[in-house]
Parts: sequence; structure tokens; C-alpha cells
Amino acid sequence: MNSEAQSVNMLGAGTTIKGDVQSNGDFRIDGTLIGSIHSKGKIVVGQTGHVEGEVNCRNADISGQVKAQIIVTELLTLKATAKLSGEITTSKLSIEPGARFSGTCNMSETGARVEKPALNETTTKEGEKSA
Repeated sequence: MNSEAQSVNMLGAGTTIKGDVQSNGDFRIDGTLIGSIHSKGKIVVGQTGHVEGEVNCRNADISGQVKAQIIVTELLTLKATAKLSGEITTSKLSIEPGARFSGTCNMSETGARVEKPALNETTTKEGEKSA
């Protein structure tokens, strides 16, 4: 057994944190976080939770509002009440009916961020003139 007990942390409703949070354990957000959160465990954003910034964790369940860049190495779940706007990078994604998502999603086996290849705007079919 691990000598370090994995902690469970909570940001309660009505509480706002501006800044960066790092945790080795799970983290539940029912209040407002403006900044970044990095966790080696699971992050849960409750229905009253609001996050603006960056989320980086192993697993995440979103029920509240999130405007962020999200990197999840395993499973990201958007519950029916979730409202997410931003860029997602994950290994697995589950979206319940009713959830709202606006942004981009990149999926890879490891959930690691994948760089997009640059588009060559001057490429045309043979024989066509480029503008």
C-alpha cells in the first residue's frame, strides 16, 4: 500500500479561487475556479461548479460550466447538465444527452496533446490557379 494517502479535496459552492491548484488526489469543484488545476486523480465539476482556465487530470466528470483547455489522460465524462467551451484533449470521451460542448476535441490513446499539421493554403488541384 502507498505510504501517501490519496486525498479528496473540495471547493465548496459560494467560494471563488483565483490562481493555480495542484493536487495529488481527487478534487471536487462546486464553487468557482479562475486559473488552472492539475491533479493526478479525478476532477469533478458539480452542477454549481464553474471553471475558467486549464484543467489537467487523469479522469474528469463535468456537470457544471467550464471554459478551459482540458487535458484528460483517461476518461472525460460530460454529464447532461454540462456546458463546456474550449479545447479538449483526451483518450476517451463520454457525452450524455443534454450536455453542451463548443470547441475542439483531439483524441489519442494516451490523452497526450497532439499537434495539428499545418494546412497549406496554396495547395490546389493540378491545373487550377491559386488565388
